Amino acid sequence: MERSELVDLALRVAGGFPAVSQGQPFGEGAEVFKVVGKVFAIVDTVPDAAGVVDARSPAIVTLKCAPPHARALVAEHASIIPGYHMNKEHWISLCPGADLSPTLAEDLIGNSYDIVVSLLPRAQRPSA
Repeated sequence: MERSELVDLALRVAGGFPAVSQGQPFGEGAEVFKVVGKVFAIVDTVPDAAGVVDARSPAIVTLKCAPPHARALVAEHASIIPGYHMNKEHWISLCPGADLSPTLAEDLIGNSYDIVVSLLPRAQRPSA
């Protein structure tokens, strides 16, 4: 999966869940997706001077993940690394690569959303 495809997919999928807000609290180029105020996805969208997304950082999409699942994903996929600038136990980052399919990326974004929703008090959980 190429970088631009990963960015486009992440922005579309993360923004499509119920009760999601999107903002740039870390500055321009880092789209942060929250559900009821809790972060579940961060997407790096910083373009360089030529309009190409900056390739200096391999991490594009950072997601919440259960620790055992995160360890297994990092071990099995070169395109999945421990969370970039995040708690390495509870977060993973997706990078462009041949071993990252759109289906896997979409599933991991949905899983991140579900984890955060499950940690919310029952009264604050969005209805489907």
